Amino acid sequence: MTAPLTPPAGPPPVPREVDRAEDADALGTALVTTPPIGVKAYRRRITTEIWIVLGLSLGRSGIYAVVNIIDRLTAGPPLGDQTTTLNPSQSPRPWLDLTYQLLQIGFALIPVALALYLLSANGRSAVRRIGLTFTRPWRDLGVGVALAACIGIPGLALYAGARALGLAVDVQASGLSSNWWTIPVLLFAAIQNALLEEVIVVGYLMERLGELRWKVPMVIAASALLRGSYHLYQGFGGFVGNAIMGVLFAFYYSRRRRVMPLVAAHTIMDMVVFVGYSLIPAAWLTALHFS
Repeated sequence: MTAPLTPPAGPPPVPREVDRAEDADALGTALVTTPPIGVKAYRRRITTEIWIVLGLSLGRSGIYAVVNIIDRLTAGPPLGDQTTTLNPSQSPRPWLDLTYQLLQIGFALIPVALALYLLSANGRSAVRRIGLTFTRPWRDLGVGVALAACIGIPGLALYAGARALGLAVDVQASGLSSNWWTIPVLLFAAIQNALLEEVIVVGYLMERLGELRWKVPMVIAASALLRGSYHLYQGFGGFVGNAIMGVLFAFYYSRRRRVMPLVAAHTIMDMVVFVGYSLIPAAWLTALHFS
């Protein structure tokens, strides 16, 4: 017959605080003893990660755009007679429209946060890794303005030519009604577009494809084709123009490893288009669309 259990004398022991040095030693030992992941397994993991990130963001948009252009080509009216709106209104009630617009902008940035989080998995700052920092704002802004001019002006000419040939739809840059919040929302939308596209299509994708040992020309081509794909809803002119922009932006990143000038350039171009379109009188727009 065993003796009954009796509580120990005195108060229960208080767990001592583990020393930080001991924690570091233990962590170092764990890192050393943990078997490293194989090269093939790592590449499979990165490849799967890329598909997930793109499937949640611009890769999904690219697939929808491909389906959209097929729909437009088989709908009946010529492509040049069709219209698309970039920033449509979500509700006839202004306060609900504002709420929808802000929610759309906010949730569109979640894939950006995911991409940055994944790039920082090894402990390195993702914003520093891809050059999304404010360490040299004036230089980045100057490069951004130059890139915006190099892309924006020829881009307008390309769009006009594509419209004349019937290869582009009539793009309405804003469908928002005139409210006190219209211009701020369009500015936020321009920043959101720039962050989403440049962080994922340039910074994230090029870093990850580089880790998979893709050659630089192939990485640039993949980035450019992805950028062009999700603009197919604008017609073939939108695809070509944005693919050319993608080549230039990806080439710049491959040389400088800084995405901030690209974000600045993209924001400037979208701000000019979105806000400029919203400030054009309605009578002028009517005459423009039916000319």
